[in-house]
Amino acid sequence: MSLAGNVIESGRVASGSNSSGGTLAGRYAAALYAQAEDTRALDATVAEMDALGRLIDQSPEFRRLLDSPLIDVTQARSAATAVLVEQGFSKLIQDFVGVVANNRRLNALRGIVAGFAALVASKRGVVVAQVQSAHPLTDVQREQLRARMIEAGYGTVNIEDSVDPSLLGGLVVRIGARLYDTSLKSRLQRLQYAMKGAA
Repeated sequence: MSLAGNVIESGRVASGSNSSGGTLAGRYAAALYAQAEDTRALDATVAEMDALGRLIDQSPEFRRLLDSPLIDVTQARSAATAVLVEQGFSKLIQDFVGVVANNRRLNALRGIVAGFAALVASKRGVVVAQVQSAHPLTDVQREQLRARMIEAGYGTVNIEDSVDPSLLGGLVVRIGARLYDTSLKSRLQRLQYAMKGAA
């Protein structure tokens, strides 16, 4: 089955149900996963989707292309494909992004990449921890955090980190439905509420 057909078969993503496991990003991710598995290219696709996420995060120009509602679908698809070709992405990823562009969903591509990573992690028994910090984590901090989570019983942990300067310090860690907030911003807010209550 073609990639476009796979996308449609996996739950008619363009219709956009938001039920659990049926989000737009989840459906696109499931379609790509199935296609990669069918073509025995799963490991390569996992690596490429990780690289695509980094490309989106690190290239403001590419993000502007993805987010712009003013660019014609054909032009957006051609421009996105040109970037992927230049960066050495496989035809599978090029075709996949082309389907996303044709469905006018390029602005959801980063979420689809994250959805794909979560799906892969789930199938491989890996826990995904979304970590926000005021400053970029060092490799040592990342490994210390991973070790702490393994000690807490989370098994194999994949950390997806991002920077939010408004946190001021500390971390916000989301694992599934659980949220651990040790940020300085949150502590200051709690102190402010406590002081209001005491007044």
